[in-house]
Amino acid sequence: MQDLDVTLVQATLRWREPAENRAHLQRLVLEADTAADLVVLPETFTTGFLGDAGTEAERMDGETVAWMRDLARASRAAVCGSLVVDDGGVRYNRFVFVPPEGPLRHYDKRHLFAHGGEDDRFAAGKERVVFEWRGWRICPQVCYDLRFPAWCRNRGDYDLQLFVANWPDRRIRAWDVLLQARAIENQACVVGVNRVGADGNGKLYPGHSAAYDALGEALVAMGEAEGCATVRLDAGRLAEVRDRLPFLADADAFELLG
Repeated sequence: MQDLDVTLVQATLRWREPAENRAHLQRLVLEADTAADLVVLPETFTTGFLGDAGTEAERMDGETVAWMRDLARASRAAVCGSLVVDDGGVRYNRFVFVPPEGPLRHYDKRHLFAHGGEDDRFAAGKERVVFEWRGWRICPQVCYDLRFPAWCRNRGDYDLQLFVANWPDRRIRAWDVLLQARAIENQACVVGVNRVGADGNGKLYPGHSAAYDALGEALVAMGEAEGCATVRLDAGRLAEVRDRLPFLADADAFELLG
């Protein structure tokens, strides 16, 4: 493992406007003009959360995934975020990870936000995913997944957990606290990217995108303004913390069912 430079893209999203969102996000990323290994976009970055109603869902061979590939090549970094994808006639809130070259990876959101009706619109994912990029083992998660520590638990199989979200202002304290907690309890780096602005239902999103090291120390905290921030994740520091404090070795063994 070498150090990993990650760009957090905290953006205002246009309601149900995929083309406008793609253009806006591309401007933010390219104007940031920072060299990164990984660029992280928010949840449902083409439409806003549940903003896909009445629109045709994306496909894995569709416009947005092709755009992600082009952006990855232009920025020379992997690009990731979630969008609504139709796969075999079933809609998923799907985290898509697109490297500049080579095969892409994806993770379907496991915990759908029933309180907001998300479970009526999408199918839940069934598989926990870990993949490797530039020597880092990465576990992707989407928004509400953050509230479920058993699902997020490090089984000694990841170094970085990524959360992409549309997390509203009324519950932003939970976002702040749980991101830090996931880093501490899992002895892993954690990056969370939330959106800003208002959606078509009048819900407000305050950002608070952040990155934490394996001790829960904040590496970057973005506040409420739109923009990009690039943070360097220190591979040596992560290894040193795990060697000096081998807490994961004492974790309870368990198996998730269902």
